[in-house]
This record gives sequence, structure tokens and C-alpha cells, in this order.
Amino acid sequence: MAVRRRRLREAWLFGADRAKNTLNEQTGKVLASVMIGALACAGCAGVSYFKSAQAKENEKQQPAPTATTSGPASPSPSR
Repeated sequence: MAVRRRRLREAWLFGADRAKNTLNEQTGKVLASVMIGALACAGCAGVSYFKSAQAKENEKQQPAPTATTSGPASPSPSR
């Protein structure tokens, strides 16, 4: 069955000259690997973009820190 699928695929790709031009079986695996790598890279870039955009949005929503502190104004001398 695999031989039949391969012959049909090569007939569709190469026409009458299929005996001269055979498709390397590894080509499909290489192309699939490149596409999976590109999708993974795009996914990582997208997640990074949305996280940074969300962080910027959260900074805008939080009030700015005030100049008052909860501790003493000057440090106490250590003994």
C-alpha cells in the first residue's frame, strides 16, 4: 500500500517524468520539522509580546508610589 501511495504521489508531482525525478522521502520530514520549529518560535514570540503588553497595562492601572515611607526617616545607628 505504501508503494502505491508513493507512486501516485510521484505521478501527481512529476507527471510522465516521474522515473527521472523521484521525491526524496526525507524532504517531507525536513519541511515538517522546519514548519514546526517556525510555529514554536512564533508562539514563543507571541507569548512574550502579550506578557509584556499585559505588564505595561498593569503599570498604567496601578497608582504611582508616594514619597511617604512606613519606616523612620533616617536610619538608626546600629549598636
